[in-house]
Amino acid sequence: MIPVVVGSSPITHPMEGYWILLIFLFLGGFIAAAAIIVGKLLGFPSKDGKSKFEAYECGMKTFGNARVQFKVGYVVFALMFLVFDVEALFLFPIVVHWHSIVDGSLGIPIWVAALDLGIFFAVLIAGLAYSWRKGWLKWE
Repeated sequence: MIPVVVGSSPITHPMEGYWILLIFLFLGGFIAAAAIIVGKLLGFPSKDGKSKFEAYECGMKTFGNARVQFKVGYVVFALMFLVFDVEALFLFPIVVHWHSIVDGSLGIPIWVAALDLGIFFAVLIAGLAYSWRKGWLKWE
């Protein structure tokens, strides 16, 4: 087998560099388990009372039912915001490297980048048109 040089030390086996990952996984599991065990040993015993399961709101006594129904429009509006926000986030890498794409220093032809951007915006506009047609953009 040909030794691969990473930094200043040659690695002869592909799995040789993963011992540190195993140590971190072990330590992470050990610390999480130790925190749970110490909390159970040193914590106060729990008393299951009626007040334990009540909602606590700024020191005031609760009134009414906690299961209030909200309009689904709020949830859909929030999910649409998340979708468009994440899609805008996906747009940043190509915008940041656009000058390198135009110069040709990245090795990506400009027509490929333009086609990718066109497909990206087409999907984005199709999603916006669909949600507009469904009436999800109306705040009532």
